[in-house]
Amino acid sequence: MTTSVAGQPLIPQPPATVAALRQAVSQITPAALPAFTRELDHAADQSRQGSDLAPLQRFVAQWAVHVHIQRHPEIAADLRRWEDAAETGDAAQARRAAAHIGRILDAAHAAVGLATR
Repeated sequence: MTTSVAGQPLIPQPPATVAALRQAVSQITPAALPAFTRELDHAADQSRQGSDLAPLQRFVAQWAVHVHIQRHPEIAADLRRWEDAAETGDAAQARRAAAHIGRILDAAHAAVGLATR
């Protein structure tokens, strides 16, 4: 993984294309490449079977958000902390964590030009 100056993204946000996102994932979260490839294959199969681009569009959107978050180590760490809290806390803690996770994801969706929930 590349390092960044505090508060600065590790890399610029790439265009929302499969090739650009694959390159970004390989730079900032190389351990996620197998999941990227597996999910791309699945989305491509679904798109072919249904003659519908929606699965590939969802794939690109999901990984654009992933890259946006992972480009910012402090945001990525915050997301991991809230995900851990959601899994290990009581119901109230899980609700708080879900709210924080939702805000992080909403901000990432907005940053890459996607509609939020």
